[in-house]
Amino acid sequence: MGEKKDRRVTLQDVARDAGVSRATASLVVRGSSSITEQTKQKVLASMNKLGYVYDRVAASFRSRRSSTVGIIITDIENPFFPELLANMQDRLDELGYTMLLGMTFESADKQERVLETMLEHHVCGIIMAPVASTSSDMFARLNQLSVPCILIGREITGASADYIGTDFRSGTRMAVRHLADQGHRRIAFLGGTPHTSAYEERLAGYLDGLKEAGIPLSEQQIVPGPPTREIGSHLAHTLLRENNLPTAALCHNDIVALGVIAGMRDNRLSAGKDLALVGFDNIKEASTSNPGLTTVSVDSGQWGIAAATLLHQRIAGEHRDDKIVHKALALEHGQEQEATRIIFPPKLIIRDSSTHFAGKL
Repeated sequence: MGEKKDRRVTLQDVARDAGVSRATASLVVRGSSSITEQTKQKVLASMNKLGYVYDRVAASFRSRRSSTVGIIITDIENPFFPELLANMQDRLDELGYTMLLGMTFESADKQERVLETMLEHHVCGIIMAPVASTSSDMFARLNQLSVPCILIGREITGASADYIGTDFRSGTRMAVRHLADQGHRRIAFLGGTPHTSAYEERLAGYLDGLKEAGIPLSEQQIVPGPPTREIGSHLAHTLLRENNLPTAALCHNDIVALGVIAGMRDNRLSAGKDLALVGFDNIKEASTSNPGLTTVSVDSGQWGIAAATLLHQRIAGEHRDDKIVHKALALEHGQEQEATRIIFPPKLIIRDSSTHFAGKL
């Protein structure tokens, strides 16, 4: 006859050994900030001594809510997202969460399916770069389900959701000023998806910059399009074919600008010398491209950290043990919980693509 198998160590065992209540031990396991450091260390010491292993799956079934955070982005092939996701995952890991990633490819239908899947897995919160056509109704539903949501990069009109982003308007304004200070008067604005907050804010900054520099607006110099490398190359070819190449161009993002560089090269021309060029985002490839790409840095890594931290604060507020949650307090006063907006200041990074122009101004 074999030896009797040792039973699994429970949280009640840990609490008894540490001399605290099971509720207190549970708060320590879940990383609550309401527990003193002394009590926390006492519980952790008992967990280590007894060999306690936290069963996240069982906890999920008990609470119908996991420790998993849903992350929804438009396209993983966009180099803007990897740095953001890396910093976000590091911060979520520090806070005790795991990450479930979904992609929408700018499709509202795909976004709806991804979101449904995440809710079926009882995610405790959502961080989302929404597609252009996202309805505010989605966020009303998430609020009803008490699933906090943080938007990144794009705001949705009417959505009661927190937002992390950059002052896009200020960024494009400073980029136009940089080009105008060098004597450029024909400055195009290339790429971007109209009717999104990110595009409209960038466009507003571009128009501000032209006005400040006393440069008359030419509607032909504003050419929207999907913010992709392919559209950048296509726009370069089109402008050259129509003999309508401006002396300078500000692109919606670095990916469009890198596409313009490739399109110029296909026509034996050089961005920087034949066209002063500025991107937006400061992805890693911007510093290694040929020429180095002048760009507006938005510090996407900080977006990831801020989004993870804010989501944790929302989750902790929604699930305090005393049941006095932020949302409930707000509703007592007849108001929804006020959304938080964290806006990082942009910074212009000047490289060769905008400083070696050799054409006639």
